[in-house]
Amino acid sequence: MSKMEADARSIYVGNVDYGATAEELEAHFHGCDSVNRVTILCDKFSGHPKGFAYTEFSDKESVRTSLVSDESLFRGRQIKVIPKRTNRPGINTTDRGFPRARYGAQTTNYNSYLSRFYSGFNSRPQGRVYRGRARATSWYSPY
Repeated sequence: MSKMEADARSIYVGNVDYGATAEELEAHFHGCDSVNRVTILCDKFSGHPKGFAYTEFSDKESVRTSLVSDESLFRGRQIKVIPKRTNRPGINTTDRGFPRARYGAQTTNYNSYLSRFYSGFNSRPQGRVYRGRARATSWYSPY
């Protein structure tokens, strides 16, 4: 059984109450045939629930029937139920679309472009620039 098959039989449940248990979520989806697994994701540092969960069913038809419970009330909160998406390899969620050399995009050095017109002008200093407390103090102190 591959991960993509399991994702096709799973749903994302958002806005889950932080005190909810997996058994309560399984009971909420009891009309959707058999539930294989309920996963409530938790923060790795504090251990507290993140407020969403994944529910895996035994077949794909259960996903369609579970979408009816979208915007239903669970422990006093309106939950969001959508089919689980499969993460595709090579697609990074932290990449915001800026051109990078490794993706084959042409990158131009802005400083070298400006240096043709303004000699000695550097729009962004190269290397690490220290911007701590020492910046505000003067170089000379007689005391």
